[in-house]
Amino acid sequence: MNCKHTYYIGILATLIISAWCMQVVAEDKAPVKPLDDAHKARAVKLTDAGVKYLLTQKDAKGGWSMGQDANRPAITAMVLKVLVQHADYDSSSPVVKKGFEALMTYRKSDGGFYEPNMGLPNYTTSIAIMAMVATGDPKFKPDIDKAVKFLRTQQIRPGDTTPKGEKVKKGEGVDGGVSYGKHGRPDGSNQQMWIQAMSDAGVKADDPDMQRANAFMLRLQNRKESNPADYIQAGPNDGGYIYALGESKAGPWRNGRGLRSYGSLTYAGFKSMLHAGMARSDPRVKAAFKWIQRYWRLDSNPNLPKLQSQQGLFYYYQVFAKALRMWGQPEILDTKGVKHNWRHELIDALGKRVAKDGSWTNKASERWNEGNPVLATCFATLALQETLKK
Repeated sequence: MNCKHTYYIGILATLIISAWCMQVVAEDKAPVKPLDDAHKARAVKLTDAGVKYLLTQKDAKGGWSMGQDANRPAITAMVLKVLVQHADYDSSSPVVKKGFEALMTYRKSDGGFYEPNMGLPNYTTSIAIMAMVATGDPKFKPDIDKAVKFLRTQQIRPGDTTPKGEKVKKGEGVDGGVSYGKHGRPDGSNQQMWIQAMSDAGVKADDPDMQRANAFMLRLQNRKESNPADYIQAGPNDGGYIYALGESKAGPWRNGRGLRSYGSLTYAGFKSMLHAGMARSDPRVKAAFKWIQRYWRLDSNPNLPKLQSQQGLFYYYQVFAKALRMWGQPEILDTKGVKHNWRHELIDALGKRVAKDGSWTNKASERWNEGNPVLATCFATLALQETLKK
């Protein structure tokens, strides 16, 4: 073979290799399909079964509760949100109309949705807003606006007096927080519900009350660089979140002075930062996402001590789904280099736990009322509905 032939063969080989490499790169950069057909079908089937079960639990007046009217306004609103997010129902469906009639009996002149004897005005009003917004029906606009105004009045502000008689200082402590009552101890669970409801209602990320609420939430993040609290400075500095100022449902960190971050609150804090318009490049957002990558799991509420690991599992599932759908990545790369399609893994996890009647119950831990099938089924179905959204 002469040099000329060798030259052309070399060029041809180079072109073939280049084309192959370009194809590999193109395939590597091809968008990941968020949900394959099999998992989509399973999510739809599970959701349909959950809705069917919830319909069997409706009371004679068209509402829902956890039995004997317990938490009736909150559970009624939660089930209504499940229904109007299902393809077979909207605000004109008889069961939905009757459900909203039941919910409206808890609407107060101050704009809130609650029953004074039951408490939980912030929590219940937040869920009511989410349900009304989910209908997409403009007739609810006046009620949503009034409820938003009510939620604003529930936020702790500078100059307010705490139950201990202390004056709230701007940008410190409980400023911006939201509790189960008006001026009780604020916590991350109420806070994330409040932020979610305000965002759903169209309150802008740069709204001063939203920013104040997120600023309180950030005081629950285990990040020394941005959180000067003593228990944070003594803590794991892992970017995760705790439950309240100086309190974690996961207990103390290993040195006994710091507090342990855990899954449901970390995802709650993560999505709250996104609702408040924080950039993905913000070190606090990156720290929380790093925590998510490090503690990835769906068989338990991440980083809770082993004996507590099943507590709040279904609450975790629904906040996990909301947060990651907001984040927008179909796959999450954990710190070990393993890729996780969060939709597929969540659907599989819920598929393993569903009962024959289409309901879910936290059989391993009844804490936080998850032993109640109506509440657990609401959480599970809401989580599944997030997997089916774009």
